[in-house]
Amino acid sequence: MALLPDELQRQGVSLISTSQGIDTSGDNPAGRLQLGILMAVAEFERSLIGERVNAGLRAAKGRGVRLGRPSTLADRREEIVQLKAQGAGLRETARRLGMPASSVAKVLKGAQASPASPASVE
Repeated sequence: MALLPDELQRQGVSLISTSQGIDTSGDNPAGRLQLGILMAVAEFERSLIGERVNAGLRAAKGRGVRLGRPSTLADRREEIVQLKAQGAGLRETARRLGMPASSVAKVLKGAQASPASPASVE
């Protein structure tokens, strides 16, 4: 990945920031040094942010917090189990409900692992 200052230099463009006193033109080595230091500090800060995010995720998982988008499959569980009970196969159930067969399989696998719900017991 090319850095913006390198790309600007290849194109013959100087970066001048009057508010921060940075001038990367060919005749100003102090400005290029200052820009290099700022880039290094920015990269260091980005690394620290990544470490803090990962530490926070590990801590949340350690507390049992479930991360990620909530599953929408639980809303369709009743329909899937009902169609399966009526004798529809996995692909037929998926086709009728307009969802991937893998999602239907995931719901059915979870339904077999958990005890029968009172609504499905006759």
